[in-house]
Formats: sequence, C-alpha cells, structure tokens
Amino acid sequence: MNVSTENFNSTEFHPSTIIQELLILTGFRTGLLCFNLLFGVPTHSYVLWLIARGRRIPSEIFNVNLTVCEIIYSFIFFTQILPSLETFQSLELLHRFLQGLGVTGRPLFQCLICVERYLAVVHPVTFLKFKPLRYRVICCTAVWITTLGSCLAAMTIQILSNLKTYSWFFLLQFLLFLSIQLFCLVAVLRALKQSGPGERGRERKEENHMKRRAFHLILITTVTLVVMFVPFVITGFMSVLQEQGVSLIWCLGLCCFIMAGFVQPVLYLHRVGKLFCLFFMK
Repeated sequence: MNVSTENFNSTEFHPSTIIQELLILTGFRTGLLCFNLLFGVPTHSYVLWLIARGRRIPSEIFNVNLTVCEIIYSFIFFTQILPSLETFQSLELLHRFLQGLGVTGRPLFQCLICVERYLAVVHPVTFLKFKPLRYRVICCTAVWITTLGSCLAAMTIQILSNLKTYSWFFLLQFLLFLSIQLFCLVAVLRALKQSGPGERGRERKEENHMKRRAFHLILITTVTLVVMFVPFVITGFMSVLQEQGVSLIWCLGLCCFIMAGFVQPVLYLHRVGKLFCLFFMK
C-alpha cells in the first residue's frame, strides 16, 4: 500500500518542515514494511506448513491462496528500499505493480472465505454441490486474474500521478468488497436466529455453534476490511479536496493495513490450536 509522499506537500508549512515530515514518513513506512517482512513471512509460511502437513489443502484452498498473496506482498519491502539505489531504480515499477495485491488480492480472497461460510450456513445444498476442488480452483484463478488486472491498473494510475483516480480506485473496490461481506454477515445472522423445523436440542445446538463460528469469522473479516481501507480513503479524499497534509491519518492507515494482514493467520492458528506454537516452538 503506497500513497506518494508528494501528496503531503502544503504551502502552509516551511520547506524545512516539509522535508522533515517526509523523512519521518519515509522512515515510518520503511519500518512497517520491514516489520511485515520479518514477521509476516514466517507467520504465513508456518500457516502454509500446517495446512500442507495436515493435508487440508483442498478444504483450505482459499486460505492457501490468501497466504501466498500475503507472502508475495511482504516482499514489497525490497521494492520500497532498493529503488533508492541507482542500480535498482527499475524496481519502482514493480513496487507500484504490487500495490494491487493489497488493494484487490487480499480483500477478494477474504470475500471468497466469507461467501464460502455463507453458503455453508444459508445454502448447504448449494455448498455441497460446489464443494469439489475444481470449483474452488476456478474461483481462485478468477481472483488471481482480477488481481493481476488491478496491479496493472494501480501501476498505470500511479505513473500518471492521478491521485483523484487512485482514490476512486480504492473507494469503489472497498464499497464492493464491503457490500459482499455485509450481505454474508446479515444472512448468517438471520440464519443464526432461526431454527429448523423438527430439530432436536442437541442437533440444534451443534448447528447454532457452526452458525456462530461462521458469523464471527465474517464479522472479524468485515471489521478488518473497514479498518484496512477507511483511513486510506479518508487520506485520498482529504488530499484531493482540501489539499492539506494528512500524514497522521496516512500513518495510522498504513499501520492498520500492515496489521490487518495478520488477522487471517491468527484466526487459523487459533482454530487449529497452534497460536502460541508460533512463538514457543517445542
């Protein structure tokens, strides 16, 4: 995720103050990306190892693709640092290209996870019909193609330095992903409040437990999406409409965006009872 530091210039500040602010922002961004590389890659790699070890790749294929997406995005640190060296200036284009992974790839795979839980709870017959691996592979392939297009679009928009278009690029995708997740959230909540006819107490309890787990997962994913995108949307619109420095909101947004990448692996590790094994290997 990148918002060009040129957008923080304002005529109300002395040039030396602007330079100092830009240096602080650059250092802050570098530190966060370094943290994401050092802690994100081991965490996501551990999740992949657990899935492969348990032979759960077919049932966890959306999680696998999301994890691969996060690992690739973690290496954006090098495309942020190396272009400052004359030898690696060509990596600047790669840095802009990888923005699409964060803007589109991560939330799209999260949407697939939410839709899967929605179908399992609200339309179990349809869920069983499309449960075979080939349908999941088709969905993942479509997401990767869409993400590739988003990467190309993000790179082109940033090359043209069109901040207004980039802001709309963020906003439209955020509204689309949020709408999908809210729909799944409300539908699962309604299903949770309803009980099937003729169910026994134990069966009803087990079904409600499954519905609650699905509801909590979709709720956490939706909140993560909001926290991840809203600060950047605010930053973009304030920069375009008011032409004033928004460094505080941008720093908060970048921090939220980086930390949001750890939500899904933490949820998975908690679900399989391996959350603390990541820090205390036995």
